[in-house]
Amino acid sequence: MSQPSIALQELHVESVGAGPPLVLLHGWALHSGLWMPVLARLARRFRVHAVDLPGHGFSPPLDPYTLGGIADAIARACRDLDEPATVLGWSLGGVAAMQWALGAPGRVARLILMCTTPCFAARSDWRCAMELETLRRFGGELEADYEATLQRFVALQVHGSANARATLGQLRSQLFARGRPTRETLTAVLALLEQTDLRGVVPAIAQPSLVIAGERDTLVPGAAGAWLADALPAGSYALIAHAAHAPFLSHPDEFFQALEDFVDGR
Repeated sequence: MSQPSIALQELHVESVGAGPPLVLLHGWALHSGLWMPVLARLARRFRVHAVDLPGHGFSPPLDPYTLGGIADAIARACRDLDEPATVLGWSLGGVAAMQWALGAPGRVARLILMCTTPCFAARSDWRCAMELETLRRFGGELEADYEATLQRFVALQVHGSANARATLGQLRSQLFARGRPTRETLTAVLALLEQTDLRGVVPAIAQPSLVIAGERDTLVPGAAGAWLADALPAGSYALIAHAAHAPFLSHPDEFFQALEDFVDGR
């Protein structure tokens, strides 16, 4: 495989492979380097564009940090794609992918939504989510001990998973590989996740969509993914047994099977 080329645009984007476009969107506090273990296999059939979200990795921050602003920044970074893209969004990247699909439906061919949810914080009518107090606690702990909080966060991503130790090692090795997101950025994104509730607009997402969930995910329960798949007009659902929040790292074969079945229409 050739070395990735770097697109010098507003957001940092690294592109590799040949074929139809696939845009990768990562999760909170991380960066697109997390995709490296699966990048070569993805690049066999796609031209992969791995994006550092605003304020993460090598990308500049947003001010203010809004979901619409994230989607607009992704759209600008991917404006030169020669055809509508498949968009794979993981966790925070999933809600960004949904917002992009809503705002620019002609640029998004299909969605793969992994370990994500239309609503990250629990509400009186939405219990398959993280308790609001838990989400807010991350913000307070960032102020007290930035590094320990992020180390605890990546540990939560593998909690209960088969292959947890190896997956945690992969996450920890990449955590600060592209520098450290500022506390201001991470706190702003947490506030955004607390406020975000896309349940009312999910039925307007017309693109074929695959929702991938981890059976043992403690950050985004599988029930949230099942709801999302059912609410999407062209949604399907794949639950990966024994996986937690990062199935593409802990269970790559099962992840690829779900992705390829979806893309190939099986």
